[in-house]
Amino acid sequence: MFTGIIEEQGTITAVDPSGDGVRLTVRAPLAVSDAARGDSISISGVCLTVTDQTSDGFTADVMKQTLDMSTLGTFDAGTPVNVERALAAHARLGGHIVQGHIDGTGRVLAVRPGDQWRVIRISLPATLAPLVVDKGSIAVDGVSLTVSDVSAPTASEHWFEISLIPETLEKTTLGERGVGDDVNLETDILARHVQRLVRFSPPTHSIPAEEGGSR
Repeated sequence: MFTGIIEEQGTITAVDPSGDGVRLTVRAPLAVSDAARGDSISISGVCLTVTDQTSDGFTADVMKQTLDMSTLGTFDAGTPVNVERALAAHARLGGHIVQGHIDGTGRVLAVRPGDQWRVIRISLPATLAPLVVDKGSIAVDGVSLTVSDVSAPTASEHWFEISLIPETLEKTTLGERGVGDDVNLETDILARHVQRLVRFSPPTHSIPAEEGGSR
């Protein structure tokens, strides 16, 4: 489990085919400073398992489903990535609960610069739209963010906006995102659970009043 608070920007150093997936090698000195084989590390929002490591990086296997669901399939050597180690039990939960299980991808539709911040509008798959609310939490490329605006439920194409402060622009890869770029999305786990529970809720039926009487 993660919090969406990025610890460092790493770099993809190698992408090697492995069956129908790939083996990624990532330079991330801080992440491997206390890592061991089998540990979880988030790379741009995707939870990966360390299979090998060096003094300044690690290797992880990425299955086809992950490549299909996320932007990892487009990564090449030299691609910068957001890196976060798994949450320690004694640490502060600075962002929100992030699993590293990508729901899908969105595309940057617009970037509006401000004096000290930047607003980014990102497309939202219709299946994810009910899970994203104004002032709610969402992870974009692994970064815990607060939704600052969202499209209406009746919109033909759904989107949401995030407002990025200078710290986020500097410390994460989101500062380099431009129109047309794809990003990984993970919706709030609480919203996903509520949606699932609602689908299993039994239907309610009205009991008609007896003729000439009242309920």
